[in-house]
Amino acid sequence: MGHALAVMPTATALLGATLLVAIAPLLKDRRHAMDMAALLVALVSLAMCLLLLREVGERPFVYWLGGWEPRDGVALGIGLVADGAGAGMATMSASLIVIALLFSWRYFEAVGHLYHVLMLVFLAAATGFCLSGDLFNIFVFLEIGAVAAFALTAYEIEETGPLQGGLNFAVTNAVGAIFILFGTALLYGRSGALNLAQIGDALAEREPDGLVVASFVLIAAGFLVKAAVVPFHFWLADAYAVSPTPVCILFAGVLSELGLYALARVYWTAFAGAGFTQSGLRTILIAAGILTATIGSVMATMQRHLRRLLAFVVIAHSGLFLIGLGLLTRAGIGGVGIYVISDGFVKASLFVCVGIVLHRRGSLEEFHLHGRGRDLPLAGIAFTLGALGIAGLPPFGTYLGKAVIEESALTLGFGWITWLV
Repeated sequence: MGHALAVMPTATALLGATLLVAIAPLLKDRRHAMDMAALLVALVSLAMCLLLLREVGERPFVYWLGGWEPRDGVALGIGLVADGAGAGMATMSASLIVIALLFSWRYFEAVGHLYHVLMLVFLAAATGFCLSGDLFNIFVFLEIGAVAAFALTAYEIEETGPLQGGLNFAVTNAVGAIFILFGTALLYGRSGALNLAQIGDALAEREPDGLVVASFVLIAAGFLVKAAVVPFHFWLADAYAVSPTPVCILFAGVLSELGLYALARVYWTAFAGAGFTQSGLRTILIAAGILTATIGSVMATMQRHLRRLLAFVVIAHSGLFLIGLGLLTRAGIGGVGIYVISDGFVKASLFVCVGIVLHRRGSLEEFHLHGRGRDLPLAGIAFTLGALGIAGLPPFGTYLGKAVIEESALTLGFGWITWLV
């Protein structure tokens, strides 16, 4: 029973999306019934994620779809790896989708059933992505989620802004997908495997050659595009500025983080034993993180549109996460895990507050909003608390994650990273 839990969050969301399409003609004039049905499916998927998280707390495990277990060290089947990191990310993704669906009840004046279907497809893709132990299926789940995200970005298609933002998002991320696919093909040609653990075993037996290095560069570049790391960040601000607020909740807490999670998982499982020079890779990743954090922060201070401001904060924090991953230490990875989960919920709360302001005032321009928030005290308090959380102050979880990253950097002799962060 415990092992079957690994597939249940994804299967529940996909089955729910399918059923919503089937019953949509019966509920086309009963929006609240559709809202309730989508929320119920998301809650069931979240419950499955929580059960899985409790299960892996005792012992991580691998579930082989269809019973196709490895024989003689060769994995032909698709494995779902249930561990603390994967189950935790899946739980966070499901939680944010539940929040987004709740916020949708009052956000849209009119909404079709395809919105709920796309949200559930995104949920299925996110949970499957977090738990997949197969490189090609990581790519597949990532692209399923990306297609749903493109459509959700441009959901209010009657306006030109969402259409342009969705197109920018789609084109840029399609380039990242091509990088990942080409890198996967090269890696398969060298290792003869798609299972991450089997790839790691195959690469550990030889020195890394040009083909292995090229595959890692392509895969890493593709995931960094998804994470909106500089110089691949151009799509993010445009997409966030025009997306519906419930969609921004998902993007802020899930989308960029999944790209970095994939990079860490693929490196540590498949490439860490391949003989890469850690000092060189550490320098590249930390430098990219510094550039991303700096540009994101500077651009955030220049914004007068609240949603674009938060979008550049997301970019800046992607840089901070990349710095933690770039340390290539267990403590750094653990700090990033704490930081990502707490930061995801904090950023989601800030987008909710901004959505409330947009709903009540019809604008997110700073000068237009001056002095007009005095009758929104709860939103103001929540926004202030969220801003303190983004700043990484105690007692927020962001402070703990940041402190662990800084401590790991200090042990490597990178004390200056504390000042940067």
